[in-house]
Amino acid sequence: MEEDELDPVWSDLEWSMGQLFMMGWQGTEVTPQIRTLIEDHHIGAILLSTKNLKTAHDTTRLVQELQTIAHQSGHPVPLLIALDQENGGVNSLFDEEYICQFPSAMGVAATGSLELAYDVANATAKEISAVGVNMIMGPCLDVLTNARYQPLGVRATGDDPQEVSQYGIAAMNGYKEACITTCGKHFPSYGNLDFLGSSLDMPIITETLEQLSLSGLVPFRNAIREGLDAIMVGGCAIANAEMNVMHACLSEQIVNELLRNDLGFNGVTISECLEMEALSHDIGVRGGTVMAVEAGCDLVLLCHAFAVQQEGIQGLKLGVENDMISRERINISLKRVLALKTKCTSWQKALEPPGISLLSTLHPSHLALSTKAYDMSITIMRDKGHLLPLSSTLYADEDLLLLTPLVKPLPASAATKALAELKNGSTDNRSQIMSGEGVFREFGKSLARQRHGRLLHTSYTANGVRPVHENLINRAACIVIITADANRNLYQNGFTKHVSMMCSMLSASGKKKSLIVISVSSPYDFAMDKSIGTYICTFDFTEAAMSALVRAMFGEFVPQGTLPGTLRKSRKVQKSRQHWLVENWNQKRDQQGLQALIKTVQKSAPANQICKLSGPTSASFSFPPNAFEGETVEEAHYVVRNSSTQALFGFCSTYFYTTLGLGLVGAIFVDPGKRNLSIGHSLHQRAMRGLLQQRSIKKLQLGTGLPGIYLGIPMSDLSEGARLKRWFASNGWDFLTPRSLYTLTIRNLANWVPPEGLLQSIQMVSFEFDLIHGTENAESVLEHVKTHATADTLLLYQLALADSKACGIVRAKSPVDGALVGTVIIFRHGTQLATYMPMLLAAGESVGGILVPVIPSSPQASIVLQGVALLGVRQNKAHGSTTCVLNWVQGEERDVLLGMGFHVLDVFEELSCKPERFSTENLP
Repeated sequence: MEEDELDPVWSDLEWSMGQLFMMGWQGTEVTPQIRTLIEDHHIGAILLSTKNLKTAHDTTRLVQELQTIAHQSGHPVPLLIALDQENGGVNSLFDEEYICQFPSAMGVAATGSLELAYDVANATAKEISAVGVNMIMGPCLDVLTNARYQPLGVRATGDDPQEVSQYGIAAMNGYKEACITTCGKHFPSYGNLDFLGSSLDMPIITETLEQLSLSGLVPFRNAIREGLDAIMVGGCAIANAEMNVMHACLSEQIVNELLRNDLGFNGVTISECLEMEALSHDIGVRGGTVMAVEAGCDLVLLCHAFAVQQEGIQGLKLGVENDMISRERINISLKRVLALKTKCTSWQKALEPPGISLLSTLHPSHLALSTKAYDMSITIMRDKGHLLPLSSTLYADEDLLLLTPLVKPLPASAATKALAELKNGSTDNRSQIMSGEGVFREFGKSLARQRHGRLLHTSYTANGVRPVHENLINRAACIVIITADANRNLYQNGFTKHVSMMCSMLSASGKKKSLIVISVSSPYDFAMDKSIGTYICTFDFTEAAMSALVRAMFGEFVPQGTLPGTLRKSRKVQKSRQHWLVENWNQKRDQQGLQALIKTVQKSAPANQICKLSGPTSASFSFPPNAFEGETVEEAHYVVRNSSTQALFGFCSTYFYTTLGLGLVGAIFVDPGKRNLSIGHSLHQRAMRGLLQQRSIKKLQLGTGLPGIYLGIPMSDLSEGARLKRWFASNGWDFLTPRSLYTLTIRNLANWVPPEGLLQSIQMVSFEFDLIHGTENAESVLEHVKTHATADTLLLYQLALADSKACGIVRAKSPVDGALVGTVIIFRHGTQLATYMPMLLAAGESVGGILVPVIPSSPQASIVLQGVALLGVRQNKAHGSTTCVLNWVQGEERDVLLGMGFHVLDVFEELSCKPERFSTENLP
């Protein structure tokens, strides 16, 4: 913008100088003081804070009033309205009904998704833009070089400069897409500060410029290259061999030389608030204002006191009058500020913010995004004892103890608001705060509701472990300790270590004492302390985070978060240390090795659990040629083996249904002595690459009914199932819509009798039930199955119909038109199906079976299922079977069959997803 292009009003020095200030005030209404600053001193930028804001509606009205004052008093351009809205525990605007809560910067980075980082930033920007804000004080680009002891904590992304760059730029782009201008902070970096003690002591950066160039400056350099609009320069001191700076934002060496000349930044620079105690005490606001502008700052920040703000304005005037600051220097900053405003605002936009009308439209999708983001951020750093989920390790009659610290307040939640309204009779303050104690009290109640059992809850302080804690620990079977920045609040660290020692001693004496430690702020509290066996991180303790934590602890979803930065990188390196040679299965070469591998896995199974490989043989994974009519199944199996000894270390089977474009992973298992060496990962990657190379692939599935070895992820042992789900989730599988499949049994068939009234209920609906063998009358059965079931189900029915001596099909027919309304396979020992359904072999010769009920959804579906199951059980008894196994029962059918006297023998979760979730570029 050239000088002759400037509005004539800017020729007035007072108007021009007003644009070089960003100011705030105390109060939720326009005060005479802020009105004077806009009307008489022509300030061009306002920083709003929590002290100004109530509800979203009130904020919209307040911003609109500020802009109207500016417009009516002759401002050529609207005010720059800025806001801190970092998410996590740092939000200036809070309104439960319209403004969504999202994870902190580190919480978002824990999801591992740059796309999510963009979406969260974009949603945040759209919300604050709706109330009239046009600048966000973010992203935070600090690198936590000394992560454990820095007060920034989860406000920063992490300790890896490149990762901070990536997430910072993703957030920046999300903000800008919503037409919000961005302000990176805190230059040159608040990630490694030394603190001397009192509020008058300035935090100090002791790193050299070379060290900063390799760490703290990297995200700023990268964001500048990508179009960062503004940068806030911190007020910290810098002391090293190359420079001795008392306040960075007042130093020409930092602002003009380092930021502008070295890093090439041409945008707006904003000073730290000059009212900060150390700065105002050392220099004074009047002199500080002059020094900030001389150093190269375009906007001088004065947040609070009107008298101090007047002092700053007077200081700048004196600086110009005394020729310390030239008119040209004022114009340079003026042009930068005006150019920034053209990017984000106009009078039409400033005077008519959409407010609630837009926010109410955005809220449902933003709320779903919030839930997704928090679920993805929950991080289980360790779970050595497989204590999670609690639903599988804590019995209803056992006590759960929650121990929580006292922490500072956070934004309120709907639950707290309702409690406050009942107590105070107030209903109009949607931006009230919720104390940390209140958050944890609600968290405890949520835990109790989720487990339907007793919960003991008390807080702890710097007084350490007291008798009340000891008594409660003795009572409880599981102890959950919450920590919040334990590295800076050392009493929390000491308390946790003391309780950990007590639990270890009590466990050694035979008492059940499970310990779970949860960090709700900095994840570095116990990140490296492996004596804490189960350690979870949430990255903030807003109620949205606590809600996600409860659901994660009880297995409603599998936490996939990882600690950002160097720890994530080191864990990735550790996990991918070995890439094993994966070879195609060769039946002649590998048959004996596979049989030996199966036996090895069998022997390692716990005595009280069913081993899924207790029945299969090496023949169970391969079909005979041309086994099926109308469908071609391409098999591709893989092994990791020792070519010298011919021993197999791992095996994976896959199947591709060419007509349907369906790819299935049927089994992956590894020698127990070779686990945690990336063999399973290597097999999985090779299997996925093979399936994705099929041109007609449309769908991927984990688990298969034929062969029926692993119908999905085994979930009989919930702790082990959760571990497997985390493993498959980390390898790309989607767990949003799993299908539960059950194997049921009646163990003592001779003594089983139908429940009273069952037979009469079946007879009342007049369905016709019959039994067929062989291919005669099979056409209607196959058409029914093809219409209502999966491809592997259809193949199973074909095999059963081909084995007329040992298998039959029970049919249920409609009394109206004779159409089939249900089918099920029955079989007895000796069927060829046993090769592919190895649980039949594992159960012994006296087993009879019922397979794959195909019952379309209808009002009578339950009674049809009971009818075909009843006929199947009777046939099993007639053939002399002592045990009946009913396999491949879907979730909604289970309860109906349990009512008939069946019991759950096994349970699996089948997964399916689109091929697009996997990229062949990322598969070796």
